[in-house]
Amino acid sequence: MRIWFKIWKDNHLLKDTVITNKSSDSRTHKIFSALEQACYELDLSKPIWLDTTITDFKYHNKARFYQDNFVETIDFDFLEIQVIEE
Repeated sequence: MRIWFKIWKDNHLLKDTVITNKSSDSRTHKIFSALEQACYELDLSKPIWLDTTITDFKYHNKARFYQDNFVETIDFDFLEIQVIEE
C-alpha cells in the first residue's frame, strides 16, 4: 500500500511524502501506521479522525484534515491523504 500525504496552503503544495507499507497488517493498521510515520516526517501532531473525515476516506480513498482535526494550531490550510496503490 502506498499513501500520499500533502500539506496545502493557499492552493499551493508546501510539502509532501509518500509512505509505503508492504506488511501483512490490516488496511486500517497500515493507514494508521502510515499517518503516524508521515506526521513524524512532516513534523506534525497526529490529527483526529472526525466522522466526516472517515466518511470521505471510505468513499474516495482520500481525506483532508483541517484545523478542527488537530489539537495544536496549524500553519497550513489542510493535510490531505490519498491512497495511490493498494
